[in-house]
Amino acid sequence: MTIKMRQLGLTGPVVFPVALGCMGMGKAGLYGDNDAEEGIRTIHAAVEAATAAGGQMVLDTGDFYGMGQNELLIREALRQMGPGGREKVLLSVKFGAMRGPNGAWLGPDSRPSTVKNALGQTLSKLGVEYVDIYRPARLDETVPIEDTVGAIADMVKQGYVRHIGLSEMGVETVRRASAVAPICDMQIEYGLATRGIEGKILPALRELGVGVTAYGVLSRGLLSGSLPQAKGDYRKFLPRFTGSNLLTNQGLTGALQALAAERGVTAVQMAIAWVLSRGEDIVPLLGARKVVQMEEALGALALELTAEELQRLEAAVPADKVAGARYDKHSMAHLDSEK
Repeated sequence: MTIKMRQLGLTGPVVFPVALGCMGMGKAGLYGDNDAEEGIRTIHAAVEAATAAGGQMVLDTGDFYGMGQNELLIREALRQMGPGGREKVLLSVKFGAMRGPNGAWLGPDSRPSTVKNALGQTLSKLGVEYVDIYRPARLDETVPIEDTVGAIADMVKQGYVRHIGLSEMGVETVRRASAVAPICDMQIEYGLATRGIEGKILPALRELGVGVTAYGVLSRGLLSGSLPQAKGDYRKFLPRFTGSNLLTNQGLTGALQALAAERGVTAVQMAIAWVLSRGEDIVPLLGARKVVQMEEALGALALELTAEELQRLEAAVPADKVAGARYDKHSMAHLDSEK
């Protein structure tokens, strides 16, 4: 099978058509503790698949994932790849989500001094000389986005960063950021269960030549039937996984599974294939934590959905019928993309 690569925006890198989100891997991941070695094996499986197809796998992390443990896990995965391993991957890193020693979320900090200090720490933990994409995790309303992007642009000039990205920003913020320096992509939630960006954000990104790295493709496992069980799994507090919302959403999951069974594929593959069909400027960011999950997800690349199947999919999982917001009320209030 020939796999066509995708470019992140007009100015970004050409990448393998799906990316790997490492947030849930290893100790103190947001889905609870997970086997670090299995996470490393998953990274290796993803990179091997991309390399075999002639592409580079995007590995996405944040300096606040696992209080820094996630970057150390990726460092070990790169070390085990041996010479040339670094060149096989593109490292996408988020910064600016401040946390206390007890893991509490303290809000965003995207001051220019924070940009440079956080990047220095990230380069040290990852054991690399540069990161491929660097992005603020959320908008810091106390700091002009021009100042934040300008600081990252300084790091690009100095060779510590290759490309600038954004995450969960609104249209006006993206326009202001793009006026300072080229933005290769925006990381934002997008999938069958979350289609809000189709109204204003996605058209604006396309007008500006900014690509999309789509996370939440499976609505954090909701569409695959995954339920929060591990201690520390933050999904226990998300509206879509609680009370009557969960029962409603499980009905939609059942409808998706029935359509997938008709086609002889899994619900996971069907949901990923739907996002892949939305445009070549969109790269689904997959939160696989195990090799078997990564292998299943990669199967979506061989699945081409017909126009009829796309219509049936969207009818089976209508976005306006998904019960509950994607985050809790406090978190939703701080998303620039939702304003």
